[in-house]
Amino acid sequence: MDLKISLEQKQVLSQRMIQSVEILQMNVQELDSFLKELTLENPLVELEENREAPQGKSDLQRKLEWLEAADEQNRVYYGRECEEEQERDAWNLPAEEENLPQYVLAQLIPLARDGREERIFHYLAYAPASRGYLEDLPQALCEEFGLSPAEAASYLRVFQSVEPAGVGAADLSECLLLQLRRLHQEDPLAEAIVSQHLELLGKNQLPRIASLTGSSLSQVEEASQRIRSLNPIPGSGFSSREHLRYILPDVTVVKFQDYFEVLLNDNAYSKVLISHYYVQMLQEDPSPETQSYIGEKLKQAEWVVSCIRQRGNTLLSVARALVECQKEFFEQGPGHLQPLRLLDVAEKIGVHESTVSRAVRDKYLQCTWGIYPMNYFFTRGVAAQGAQVWTPEKIREKMRELMDGEDKKKPFSDQKLTDLLKEAGIGISRRTVAKYRMEMGIADASGRKSYR
Repeated sequence: MDLKISLEQKQVLSQRMIQSVEILQMNVQELDSFLKELTLENPLVELEENREAPQGKSDLQRKLEWLEAADEQNRVYYGRECEEEQERDAWNLPAEEENLPQYVLAQLIPLARDGREERIFHYLAYAPASRGYLEDLPQALCEEFGLSPAEAASYLRVFQSVEPAGVGAADLSECLLLQLRRLHQEDPLAEAIVSQHLELLGKNQLPRIASLTGSSLSQVEEASQRIRSLNPIPGSGFSSREHLRYILPDVTVVKFQDYFEVLLNDNAYSKVLISHYYVQMLQEDPSPETQSYIGEKLKQAEWVVSCIRQRGNTLLSVARALVECQKEFFEQGPGHLQPLRLLDVAEKIGVHESTVSRAVRDKYLQCTWGIYPMNYFFTRGVAAQGAQVWTPEKIREKMRELMDGEDKKKPFSDQKLTDLLKEAGIGISRRTVAKYRMEMGIADASGRKSYR
């Protein structure tokens, strides 16, 4: 057996460094939840709930405090906006959005003749999925209320007669049929297409449908236009609390006449305070147990405060670099992004590329043009002609321009679009063209074809 001595160097992350990385990756909601959990395990940590402060300061008032150095014109601007916000709050009372079951039930209850029918209508109103489909046959209705199949079918017809048209259908075909029969009393061709040739309609194969139904191409095209005007998801216009998601921006970019101000949204999470009671106990109680326990918790709290401060500084540095590199976007809006890599921002602010990646993870930036994920501003140049670099956003705009100007009777195929883009100096593959087209929600050549 040989004995060997070797030197090797390993990088081991301490628990503190791991926690620092985790805090950097947290968005405002995650950070707020983390701090509240921290108070349960560390008695030295107290939270100052800024959002519940007795002053009740609005976001706009906080902006005024952040921008104390701003000139008088900016103060007047924010003052007017603050007054408008207060006026809206005074006159506009908050109201919950009505969801689909509530809307349907409000129409069904007046039709109920007794308490039993009220329960049946209530059961039916809450049976459909959020799209408005009753995806399972009402067999459960018979079992729940002891109804015969004929009685269950009768209640289902009443249910399908309310607004929105198409609610309570078993599938897409029945949903469209219910709407057709309500809007157009006699439309046999459209009903035949919906019942028997819906897949062909989705592929825009109108000549095939005309052949199968024995109708002219113009008749089929008119019927298809009526079908496409219907709503395939009758519940789409109502709120869906199951999938409701609120986004709080981590950074706000305020545009002034000749510069941008980048603000950290640190009012979205609670401020960490160190309990004076335990600090005093640490000073007055010399016992080893007290010194060890409180000293350890104090170091943990101070480290968390330091990590949060470092998180804010890093986030501000990244956001300011984004504003500087994507100035054209912040001035002119979507469609003006420039190629930008994580490495470019990392070199600009003097950190590692992975730090920038963690800093923008699940973070949002609010500006004049809306709220955007921070990684939205990182995009690569995929093609170039001379000094011009094309980003995916600009390529999509060019593709839309080409398709808007095409002959609808002979629309461009993906290969033809690829060739036209190459003529414009954009060298991408046909597969990439197809990918961008699908991301834009545009059908292929056969789906865009017009037969008129």
